[in-house]
Amino acid sequence: MVVYAIAFIAFSIDLARRSAAATAAADAAARVEVKETVAVGAPSSPRSAGAAKPAASVAYGRSPSLRVGVAMTVLAWILHLSADVLRGLAAGRVPWANMYEFALTGTLIITTVFLVVLVVVKQDLRFLGTFITGLVLVLLGIAALNFYVSPIPLPPALQSVWLVIHVFVASASVGLFALGFALSVVQLMQARRESIAATAKAVKLTFLATLPDSVTLENLAYRINIIGFIMWTFTLMAGSIWAEKAWGRYWGWDTKEVWTFIIWVVYAGYIHARATRGWRGSRSAWLAIIGFSTVLFNFTVVNLFFKGLHAYSGL
Repeated sequence: MVVYAIAFIAFSIDLARRSAAATAAADAAARVEVKETVAVGAPSSPRSAGAAKPAASVAYGRSPSLRVGVAMTVLAWILHLSADVLRGLAAGRVPWANMYEFALTGTLIITTVFLVVLVVVKQDLRFLGTFITGLVLVLLGIAALNFYVSPIPLPPALQSVWLVIHVFVASASVGLFALGFALSVVQLMQARRESIAATAKAVKLTFLATLPDSVTLENLAYRINIIGFIMWTFTLMAGSIWAEKAWGRYWGWDTKEVWTFIIWVVYAGYIHARATRGWRGSRSAWLAIIGFSTVLFNFTVVNLFFKGLHAYSGL
């Protein structure tokens, strides 16, 4: 957690530098426009000159703090993986049979997805480091303080190969949904900035000016969420097969089963809305955010306060 905290600070410093770079570029552009306006004899002011400009991207070079943030995230991932493996060895099984272990493994997969996407996707997404490391820090902190339990034997219903398949795929899809959630949040912020600039109102440029435009962010979020949705569909199917082997029925309207289906419906609605005219942009982003909120609700509230056949919190 300490290494994740260092990475979070480094990524936050990078965002501050992005904001400074964007502000400096805006001030320089305003001064140039004022000089050009004065040269032709028309009265103007920096505020009026810069306000009517459309939202534009600002070139942003490599930042040392950004490289430190990525390096610390990789180091934190190695330590995180070691802790997860040691927990599995101590328990004598895969380390995702209760809320503490699922949080430990789930946050590891979130970080893994983030690092893999940095390598695979051509677009530079390192600016999401603040959101991802911050989310991992919060979840790990909650797990360490409130969810920790000593390794215990598996209940009979969990003694199946489907524990490995079902929960691992679910964790991977949650990692993808988390990245899509972060992209959707940034998309809404970027769309707000672009909207204010388009109405010719004064707007103070921040780090958003150094990031991709809202359409690019929306497309990236959609691609990541649709992969997560496919994996979540498999999670739902695998869970039904496991339920039939464990309890003799494929579906029983248990609370956990219902919320797994609700998550599937929300993301199915998001994918459908994304393909519908009038629902792209901010509306689809809000659906993605609602979808990830249902994922968090399923992991926390449902596991802690609802009883049923899936009450494996260990608390």
